[in-house]
Parts: sequence; structure tokens; C-alpha cells
Amino acid sequence: MNESPESAVIEAGRQQVRLEAEALLDVLDQIDERFVRVASLLQSMTGKVVMTGSGTSGFIARRSAHLFSVSGTPAFFLNPGDGLHGSMGAVEADDVMIALSKGGSSSELNDLAARVQSVGTTVVAITANGGSPLGQLADITVELRNFPSADPGNLLAMGSTLAHSTWLDALAVVLMRARAVSWERVHFTHPGGAVGLLANLPDQLEGLTIPASVDERG
Repeated sequence: MNESPESAVIEAGRQQVRLEAEALLDVLDQIDERFVRVASLLQSMTGKVVMTGSGTSGFIARRSAHLFSVSGTPAFFLNPGDGLHGSMGAVEADDVMIALSKGGSSSELNDLAARVQSVGTTVVAITANGGSPLGQLADITVELRNFPSADPGNLLAMGSTLAHSTWLDALAVVLMRARAVSWERVHFTHPGGAVGLLANLPDQLEGLTIPASVDERG
């Protein structure tokens, strides 16, 4: 029996969801010592997290900056283009910049990262290409392997940006637990919308200790 046009469309949509879900699961065993190093760095910093990225990675960086802030790690998003037109003046030596780029070759992103690094800012790269210019210049490089079947044509960064986002979500939650950030605090900083209307808050997350990490390039 021939597949109906409606069924073909449904299956095409489901197949893309399957591929993206597989890309997310591929991150699971890549939560390793590099994750601990970045978590230790962010816990001990005295400044803010500066998230940056171009294109699709920029949208993921903006999302992560919001979720870091909501969960108790102060962060903001800096567009690389705006950064090179003066906004990088907001980035200081005690901040940590997390730069997202699948390929690691975005010229404006790499220029921004190198410039803030020259004034003392620690740069963390999250990329699928550790040998790229971004991967080579960063103080800590997190290489999350490419999962090409989830990126249509290996050009549209759908699965890869979701994978980067998931890695950062895990980092935000680990930091929230390590800092014992209460739901009362989250509720106070999120008074709008359905969250702000909640009368009963969840139980406190279980505490977690992040070990100090050796400061070395990698």
C-alpha cells in the first residue's frame, strides 16, 4: 500500500526529530573533564559570563545567557559585530567569554575573542572543530564532535546547535546546584509570566561540589 502524502510529511518530520534526539544523546559521554574545568572556572570567577556567537550559534548563545542568569550565574549576550563596534568595552578581565561556533572560523567572532583575551578575559570555545582558529586561540576548548546527519546537508546547524545548547544547559544546572541557588531566588528574579504566579515552589536541588581544576590551556 502506497504511503499517503500526509503520512510522508509526518514521517519526514519525525525523522528529523529522531536525528536531532540522537545528536543530543551523543553529547552524553562528552560530559567529561573539560566540563568540570569549565564549571570550576565559572564557579570561581568574580565577573560575569559573556556569551557570544554568530548566526545560529548566536541565538543559542543568547538563550544560554538568559538561562545562566535565571539559574544564578550572571551572564549576558554580546553580538560579535556589536562587540567590534565598541560594545566589547563591557567585557573585563574578570569575566569569562564562552564563544560558540560549529566550524570555529567566523572572523568577527575570532577577532572579538582574541581582543578580549588580550585584556585578560578567559575565553572558552565550544566548537565541532578544535583545530580551528577559535579552538586554537581559546584558553579552554570544548570540542563536541559533529553529528552531520542531524544538520541537513551538514550546512544547517540544527542538531549541532541543539547539542551545544544541551551542554550549556547541563553546565547551568550544575552551577545552580553548586551555588545552592534557591527556587525562592529564581522566583524573585522571574516575577513575570506563569513562573511569577506560582504559589508553591519545588524542593531545593541537591547540593554539589565542583572540584578546583588545574588552570591549563586545552
